[in-house]
Amino acid sequence: MKFIKGLGKFFSFIGIFLVFLLVTIYSVGLIFCYGPSVHARNLFVTTLLETGQMKFMVKLFASNKLVQEIVNDNSMAAFTEEVDEDLINMESELDKDGIELVEIAGSTYMAKMIIVNDPARVKLATIYDGSWKEYGVTLDKLVSSADAFAGINGGLYYSDSNKGGKPLGLVVKEGVIEYNNPSGIRGLHLVGFNEDNLLKIIDLSGKNESEVENVIKTERIRDAVAFQEEASDANNHFVKLIINGEEREVIGSGSGANPRTAIGQRSDGAVLLLVTDGRGANGHLGATASDLIEIMSEYGAVNAANIDGGSSSSMYYDGKYEMTSVTFYYANSSWRLPTGFVVEKR
Repeated sequence: MKFIKGLGKFFSFIGIFLVFLLVTIYSVGLIFCYGPSVHARNLFVTTLLETGQMKFMVKLFASNKLVQEIVNDNSMAAFTEEVDEDLINMESELDKDGIELVEIAGSTYMAKMIIVNDPARVKLATIYDGSWKEYGVTLDKLVSSADAFAGINGGLYYSDSNKGGKPLGLVVKEGVIEYNNPSGIRGLHLVGFNEDNLLKIIDLSGKNESEVENVIKTERIRDAVAFQEEASDANNHFVKLIINGEEREVIGSGSGANPRTAIGQRSDGAVLLLVTDGRGANGHLGATASDLIEIMSEYGAVNAANIDGGSSSSMYYDGKYEMTSVTFYYANSSWRLPTGFVVEKR
């Protein structure tokens, strides 16, 4: 009897604790949404909207009308500029063997950037061997399988249950199309390099497989992945950050604060590979679209794009992880991935 009574008290305590926790979380959400700080409210809502599993929480605290107003007030203006290849000078006198890792600190994030002087060293690694698998691999395995020195996570993929074996939209490796299925992906963009080692950021919205294939051939794309441009009350993705030295116009903070992965190129051809933390990692919320633009501009990017982020954001450099998944179970590694941009060894 004493055991049963003790067990009953234990479960009663757990029940009371869970109720208290839920009430606390709900109260905090209400404070964020209806408290005195409009900035805190907007950051709270837009950040949750970009998560994979926590979007539903927004509807607990705010009406659809309020959510849409917040998204509209923290978004990015349309950006239709196309990359001008003449602005990149591949004949610069940079040391082609040069590679550098820098740390960047912001008010809501910590970031690291790999600066690669020779853009020809930046390639795409994939798990494709004639077919895509159910499970992808962690970033360190992508880097080692390519016999590379460093790498960051790549483009869109099916991330449910951290299987990570199948990409979304588009994958091009060494000029060969390994995946091409643009159907149903709103605002699909290509992000990658052509045969002249120029970073290309191309809007593929509304194109079918045949039209995408034609773009690959016409633009002479050698390595590329896909990301999407979409803003609604269900999501807030964005791709183009800087094109031809022109910064994208940002409304409010442009987005929520989250872990991010971005890629850019300077006028001398050097490639900038950026990963930020967030979602509580190191006590940080993450980076906004405005933050990414500011960082890429500061480091001289003529062209820059946001690619897949969130729990996927990760960086591997010289035999160790510099940035890892924000998910607790993968805090010392990355999620399983089908693709990643890697830096070849010298």
